[in-house]
Amino acid sequence: MSASSQPIFITFLNGADVAQLALTDDEILAAVEEGLLAQGRQQTVIEPRVHLIPESSSIGHFNVLRGVVKPLGLAGVKVVGDFVGNYQRGLPSEMAVLNLFDPETGMPKAILDATAITDMRTGAVTALGAKHLARKSSKILGHIGARGTSYWNVRLLNHLFDFDEIRIHSKRPESRNAFAARLTQDLGKKITVTEDWESCVRDADIIVEASRLPEPTPMLKTAWIKRGALAIPYGTMSAVELSLTDIMDKMVVDDWGQCRKGLPFGALRQHVDSDRLTEQNLHAELGQIVAGLKPGRQSDDETNLFWHRGLSLSDIALGHALLQKAARLGLGQQLRFA
Repeated sequence: MSASSQPIFITFLNGADVAQLALTDDEILAAVEEGLLAQGRQQTVIEPRVHLIPESSSIGHFNVLRGVVKPLGLAGVKVVGDFVGNYQRGLPSEMAVLNLFDPETGMPKAILDATAITDMRTGAVTALGAKHLARKSSKILGHIGARGTSYWNVRLLNHLFDFDEIRIHSKRPESRNAFAARLTQDLGKKITVTEDWESCVRDADIIVEASRLPEPTPMLKTAWIKRGALAIPYGTMSAVELSLTDIMDKMVVDDWGQCRKGLPFGALRQHVDSDRLTEQNLHAELGQIVAGLKPGRQSDDETNLFWHRGLSLSDIALGHALLQKAARLGLGQQLRFA
């Protein structure tokens, strides 16, 4: 058989495979940090995400994320749906597929159910941002939102900081109560459920805003953020006041190319468009800090901001880690492509 007629197989990991692989907290953090390190060393290619809106952004849309992580020898394209009303159909709000390719030949390498990957890598980026930008002694977490990514935000942040107090809030009581019950069981500590935003985030050491607003609404007040805190807003629609950036000593993003002017959506979209956050007053991309090219937090008095929009590199890095573990454990299916 000639080389050109050799069959080509791709690895398929479905949701059950990903669940069975059961990546540990440390495995997730290490994989995502590897992608950030490659980015900081300029060993990646990142194309800003694009969106497909079937009807209205208030109902839902698709995000398409694209990138290359050269040290891993992988290119990737992830398509993730983000539809806020899916809970009414018993479905996750975010469901995703990750396609991985050989960046030198374009040959398909793998297809993965990336729903859990999206949740895990988002939580990992949140936690790694806090690792470098929050006070080491942070003991109070205030978390807004109870969507899929929220669980991994709290779990991985707690893995690094072992909080004394974890406060959560979400608009729907049934959602926040179920979220608290899951966290209580898995983390083995008391979770404080609040009925409003202020009591959740006021004077917290780390504040994560992962709300699901239909349109930009300044729900999180700048006055509630204490000196020395770290704020991490990443909702699709902005939930913060324009004054938020005025109190910050360091402002960090995951990728400036996805945050710059001319792009839709994002927690700080209005801040960028009004020049409150610019390439000039941006402190760093997180990958530059991970790679040691820029400093992270330098004093307990700093009030810092980390805005992440979601990196294709994190999906690719976590997908790679899953494929490596699946190969060791004999999980997944080999599908004939050609």
